[in-house]
Amino acid sequence: MSQFQRLFLVVTPDMCRTPAFERAVALARVSGAPLHMAVFTHVETLAAVGRINPEGMKQAVDSYLAGHREWLEEEASILRSQGLEVTTEVVWTKHPAEEIIDHVRQMPAGMLIKDVRPESAVMRAFVTPLDWQLLRRCPVPLHLVTDAHNPVPLKVAAAVDPFVHADGASEFNDRIVRAAEGLALLCRAELHLLHACNATAEHFGSSLIRLPWLEGLQKRMRTGAEEVFTILANRHGVPPKQRHFLLGPPVPTLTDYAVRSEIDVVVLGSSLRKSFEHEILGSTSEALLYRLPCSVLVVHPEGVCDPEHHRR
Repeated sequence: MSQFQRLFLVVTPDMCRTPAFERAVALARVSGAPLHMAVFTHVETLAAVGRINPEGMKQAVDSYLAGHREWLEEEASILRSQGLEVTTEVVWTKHPAEEIIDHVRQMPAGMLIKDVRPESAVMRAFVTPLDWQLLRRCPVPLHLVTDAHNPVPLKVAAAVDPFVHADGASEFNDRIVRAAEGLALLCRAELHLLHACNATAEHFGSSLIRLPWLEGLQKRMRTGAEEVFTILANRHGVPPKQRHFLLGPPVPTLTDYAVRSEIDVVVLGSSLRKSFEHEILGSTSEALLYRLPCSVLVVHPEGVCDPEHHRR
């Protein structure tokens, strides 16, 4: 993946090889890109000690971080012996999202890789999980990994939306497909193109189901979306058997397809919004993040991630 200056892996503080760890190592191996592995951690029980015994807290934190550095360096040494270029870092922080994003910009990194940490709907209603913050604010492609049954992906699918007519929508679909193409080419994986067309009666509301003009409108919407989908697929040379124009609501439809087809990575587009703190339900991409059985690669529209745009 020649466009990646460096792969950046957020390592879990649990000190174990996780699916994201295996995926990052596999991508570093096939791409030749340098890999930076970093732990961002903070333990409230240790911080509480500091309110009683500041010196004791410092010693406890130093010991805690030293253990993490030792484990991380041991893993890095193994990878270096295999010919990979690997650097490591352990960061004590109460604000991991800010630290991670700052690191991504300063490095700079070409892709951020992290394990997915699912949160309950109740938790999402009161807090913004780290995954959500990174999903909406990360200035580079974000690879959220659920499993690494195939450390090097065998099937990569680009999920596009030909229904969108906003300025730049066509370019954004191309950007999503190019990201999927790059990953598939790097991994010698199959590239698939997906769209879940939700031009159904339910989509318009139950009060409209019996209106005589609705069936014609649905058909015109499906036809228009399918034409744009075909143009996009032709432009990127996606073989007909690897184009999937599906009917149904995006989240369950794409989830079902990913299960049936054993997709390793779905590439999604996600727009960054200024007032995300006040949103609870989230976008389609965020809903898919917690429903898809596979990993996701999230990209944003070009030029959206201004370095200062989303600072609080």
